[in-house]
Amino acid sequence: MSVSAPRGLASSGQKLITEILHPLSAAEEQLSPGPDVSSSSSSSSSVGGGKEPGLTNGTPVEMSNPAPASQLLNRLQLDDDLDADAQDLTETRDLFVTVDDPKKHVSTMETYITYRVSTKTTRIEFDLPEYSVRRRYQDFDWLRTKLEDSQPTHLIPPLPEKFVMKGVVDRFSEDFVETRMKALDKFLKRVADHPVLSFNPHLNAFLTAKDLNKRQGLALLTKVGESVKQVAGGYKLRPRPVEFCAMGEYLDTFSQKLGTLDRIAQRILKEQSEYLTELREYGAVYSSWAGSEEQLQRPLEGVAGCVTTCCGALEDASENMSQDFLPVLREYVLYIESMKNVLRKRDQTQAEYEGRLEAAILHKQEDRTPIPVEVERCQDKVECFNADLKADWERWQRNKRQDFKQLLTGMADKNINYYEKCQAAWESLITVLQDKQTEDKTSETN
Repeated sequence: MSVSAPRGLASSGQKLITEILHPLSAAEEQLSPGPDVSSSSSSSSSVGGGKEPGLTNGTPVEMSNPAPASQLLNRLQLDDDLDADAQDLTETRDLFVTVDDPKKHVSTMETYITYRVSTKTTRIEFDLPEYSVRRRYQDFDWLRTKLEDSQPTHLIPPLPEKFVMKGVVDRFSEDFVETRMKALDKFLKRVADHPVLSFNPHLNAFLTAKDLNKRQGLALLTKVGESVKQVAGGYKLRPRPVEFCAMGEYLDTFSQKLGTLDRIAQRILKEQSEYLTELREYGAVYSSWAGSEEQLQRPLEGVAGCVTTCCGALEDASENMSQDFLPVLREYVLYIESMKNVLRKRDQTQAEYEGRLEAAILHKQEDRTPIPVEVERCQDKVECFNADLKADWERWQRNKRQDFKQLLTGMADKNINYYEKCQAAWESLITVLQDKQTEDKTSETN
């Protein structure tokens, strides 16, 4: 049977399945780029005990001895290679998109926000080198639905949730609009950087057309999806291949970890908010006290100033957690759901192929007819689905490592900045207290 790309299904143009070294495969190197540390099947079988589930692309983590310095150095070098690959990708990119300039529109029927979508490109598929259109959230949702329907074998990046996110009351507030704008910009950049999705005609229409025809092409895709369900509905699917089972297990574990991080971060954010309220009251007491104590006015005002500085630093740290840290966690929770959806579609395609193959074998045994062409096409679909899913999985893993590297580095910098501001404020108070002590000694001597 042929293994070429099926008709009607876009292929990534990547390597053949037999040539792809997947991050879940047993032949993977012991150290992968970024914070993920993968162990080969041989090493994991040779060491018994001392293991616990971890985020290692579906394989357990060895919890015995710490890594030697040479391995840590190699890991740092791999991180540098990851940055170099990202830089090379930027240099070869020919499609640049940006989402910015949110504007509020008020009419008699509804109130909504639109965003400016700017495009610069050198591709011949575009009539002009630059475009600028305005889109609202439902336009982005239309684009994602079109991509998901027309490219079922690929992982489509998630959109931010349509409804108000946790902790935000007003969906037209400046903070909410800013957070959503960043998420929409990231979604569109991920699509534009994808080697297959970026050439989708629906993306071209989204970036260039003044008015989108959102009703076109839904009926046919719906009928195709229903036919697949009817074929595969009565067939019991065989177990997934090992690598796709490992993908599912990894996604479940990763989802649990992200859920735990989100709950703890939400609790920290709430405690910081309560602490900030009390800290402001604490500083106000010193300011009021300084007005009634002439001799202690400078030290008391110094303490009040230190508390005010700490309040500002804590407010910046909390803002960073709510606007930068939590949205990334939520984005990857939605990413996990998207990946699970693609896995389910792959299972449906596999079930369709196995059902048709089993029926063809029965007919061949009865009247010795050859295997129908439809069975070969279904096999091609399965092979195409597997190859595209593996390629997108590898791309997702690289993006995840890069995103979390930036996220954790930024969080560390923000915390260091917070404590440095607080330390500098209280150290400045020491000078004020020493000057006050010198004045008191001088007055006593006189």
